[in-house]
Amino acid sequence: MSFLYYFTLFVVAILAAVGGFIAQRTVTTRRLGDAELLAKRIVEEARKEAQAQKKEILLQGQDDLYNQKKELENEFREREREVKNRERKLDELGERLEERQEKSTEKEGDLLRLEKDLALKERQLGEAEADLKARIEEEEVRLTEIAGLTRDEARERIIKEVEAKTRHESARMIRQIETEALETADRKAKNILCTVMQRYAGDYVNEQTVTAVSLPSEDMKGRIIGREGRNIRAIEAATGVDLIIDDTPETVILSAFSPLRRQIAKMALERLIQDGRIHPARIEDIVQKCEREMDAHVRELGEQATFDAGVHGIHPELIKLLGQLRYRTSFTQNVLQHSLEVSALCGMMAAELGMDVKRAKRAGLLHDIGKAVDHEVEGPHALIGADLARKYNENQEIVHAIAAHHEDQAPSTALAVLVQAGDSLSGARPGARKELLENYVKRLQDLEDIATSFEGVVKAYAIQAGRELRVLVNPDHIDDDSAYLLCKDITKQIEDKMTYPGQIRVTIIRERRAVGYAK
Repeated sequence: MSFLYYFTLFVVAILAAVGGFIAQRTVTTRRLGDAELLAKRIVEEARKEAQAQKKEILLQGQDDLYNQKKELENEFREREREVKNRERKLDELGERLEERQEKSTEKEGDLLRLEKDLALKERQLGEAEADLKARIEEEEVRLTEIAGLTRDEARERIIKEVEAKTRHESARMIRQIETEALETADRKAKNILCTVMQRYAGDYVNEQTVTAVSLPSEDMKGRIIGREGRNIRAIEAATGVDLIIDDTPETVILSAFSPLRRQIAKMALERLIQDGRIHPARIEDIVQKCEREMDAHVRELGEQATFDAGVHGIHPELIKLLGQLRYRTSFTQNVLQHSLEVSALCGMMAAELGMDVKRAKRAGLLHDIGKAVDHEVEGPHALIGADLARKYNENQEIVHAIAAHHEDQAPSTALAVLVQAGDSLSGARPGARKELLENYVKRLQDLEDIATSFEGVVKAYAIQAGRELRVLVNPDHIDDDSAYLLCKDITKQIEDKMTYPGQIRVTIIRERRAVGYAK
């Protein structure tokens, strides 16, 4: 039974496998048929689509060819028109050239005729010139015989008369032009200067050449002098300052040209008095310490000056030289204070004129820097200062302003003229400077002597503390135009021969008076 069962199962399995195989083959055959039909349909559709695209491409190509042909035809027509226009222009030019050639031929004939006429006239003029020259020589001989003058003498007299007439005419023209120009310039300059002077109000301190040191008692004078004067000699040798010990109670006078040396000597002497130990070795030690302290103090003064002026970036060596100006005077005016004033004045004037304010302040602050070393270096302090500024890489315009502020170089920039004006304003303020009575009187006398040395001057008076020179002239010898030229000549000679602070006004007075007496 089991065998039959298993055999039956085997037969059923075989029949099932054969049935499945047959069914699968049938399905596969059906699917293959469907795939072939689908492939044929796809191929047919692709063929139709390709033919449609081919027709579209052919149509597009035909359109492009048509458009290109049309563009080429338009371009050909345009070029054809241009060629025709050029041909027409060439024809017109040819006609014009023919007309010009005809005209030039006519002008050439006219020129030939004119050349012949000119040659004839030239020959006639030559003959007339020779005849005129002979007549002039005859007239010159006759005039020489009548006037008693040779030809050279007559020529010289005529030249002098023409020169005098031309000189007067030129003086009149110069006066008229300068008057018209100065009416506006003078008004503007006065307005700026008045504004600047009103805005700046600086103190002034008159420096002396001596310094007094107070002593605690009269016995200290003997200790300062020392045995056989060795202490006073040591102080004078170490400081370069003269000690004046006289009958003035409890006071020693220090005398020296340099305020810097006087200050060092004063510091050293005060410390020696306070310490009580006064002998040559101690004196040398104290003086050296004071010199080092003064060097640091001078640098601080220079830095404070640059800070007060609002000027930055100055070389340290120039700052040190600025500090030394605190102990330098000019006509008893402190040079550092003067430099700060000029810096402020230049800055305000530059602001009024629309110039660079910082550069103007810098030039004003450094304009007298040469005075810090002018006792060591030969030459004018303006040129020395310019060399120092150039050495420490200052701007070329500032170097020129320093060199030109006393006319050692001709000023060629507005900044240089600005520094000149600021320098004059600072020095000319009432009380800012003073000089010895002898020098003052001699300067006034020199002013009057220069004026009276000119021909036609009757009297000359220096007034307003030497700020103005009034010159009275003879009206019979000096006319209005000559008075103008005389003023120029006197001004030029004063500038060349004299040294003075600020500026001097020269006024020429010419008047004619008629006096009668009724009896």
